[in-house]
Formats: sequence, C-alpha cells, structure tokens
Amino acid sequence: MRNVIVAGIGTGVGKTIVSAILTQLFTGQYWKPIQCGNLEQSDTQTVKNLLTLNQHRVYPPAYSLKAPLSPHEAARLENTIIDPQKISPPRSPKNLIIETVGGIFTPLTQHTLSIDLFSSWDAHWIVVSRHYLGSLNHTLLTLEALKNRKIPLLGIIFNGKPHLENESLILQAAQLPLLGRLLPERNINQTLIHRYAKQWFPHFPH
Repeated sequence: MRNVIVAGIGTGVGKTIVSAILTQLFTGQYWKPIQCGNLEQSDTQTVKNLLTLNQHRVYPPAYSLKAPLSPHEAARLENTIIDPQKISPPRSPKNLIIETVGGIFTPLTQHTLSIDLFSSWDAHWIVVSRHYLGSLNHTLLTLEALKNRKIPLLGIIFNGKPHLENESLILQAAQLPLLGRLLPERNINQTLIHRYAKQWFPHFPH
C-alpha cells in the first residue's frame, strides 16, 4: 500500500476537497496530522462529512490547534510545543492520504518546516495548484523545492476555472502529468466526491 501526501502551493487552495476525492479514488484512509482553526469545521471534520465512514477511516490529528494561524504561532498561543519526532503516519491497512498544512514551507516550530516533517515519510506527493494572480510563480517554486529534495511526485491537480496557457507552462516546466481538475462547485457533497473520483481514476497509476 502507498502513502500519498497532498501538498498545496499555499493555504486555501483546495487540499482538503482534493484529499477527500483521493481517499475515495484509492478506497483509502485520511489523515491530517496538524490542523489549525475552527475545530468544529476542521478539515478532518469536512472529510468525515464527505466520505462514507464505514468504507473509509479518518484518523484524528496529532495536533489540533484553535487559532487559524501557522502551526508554530497557533501552538505558542496555546502554550503547546509541537514535537515533530512524535508525529508519524498511522499504520493504515489501506492507501493513506495525508494532507499537509498550509504551503510546504509553513513553519511547524521555530526550527522545523512542514516539508522537513512530511518529506521524512515514505510517500508519493501530489501538488494542488489553485488559479489566482501569482499562482504560476507559487506553483513553480513549490515544484522546484520538492524536486530539489528529490521528493517523488505523482503529478498536479488544478483547482478553479481552466487557465490552459498557465497550466501548459507548468506541466511542461515540471515534466509532470495533470492528474485531475477541480472546477468551481456550489455544493460539495458525497455525490460530487464520487463523481470526481471516477473522473480522475484513469489518470492515476494502478
């Protein structure tokens, strides 16, 4: 079984919805080790609502912090110390989809970045890019940083209305495949997650 890490070019780019789709696609399980923000509407709870829980397991985070801030700052406000050495993926009997926190250089502590922790695990990575002014630069920087660390990349998922010129440039520069496209949707529900999982399935190695 494989671990798949879902990374984004920043925060709010669609990692959680993409993670739910991939968990459905791989008939897998989901884990976000560190989450920050409203715990009642957390990413973990969102994924729980979008999956059939008798078919998929959603593991609890190692750290749940209330403030919608960078983990190191949210932890400081709660007098909590994040210890990366105590965070390791659960031993999942199925494919495990792991959602990162923020962008890949988001600080977890004063000395540890998100990429430092997540790249220590045996996993393939998928990058989620959302279209906005500046996203071309952010996407290429993210991909360059991952490649410099020799992190195995499966491909890219774009979120938002198609921007074919930018997408073509990114895919060509990165020499990576387009794995899926998440369009703007009014209602995100289980039916939608199933539909996207079926659409994306042919693009993934089996």
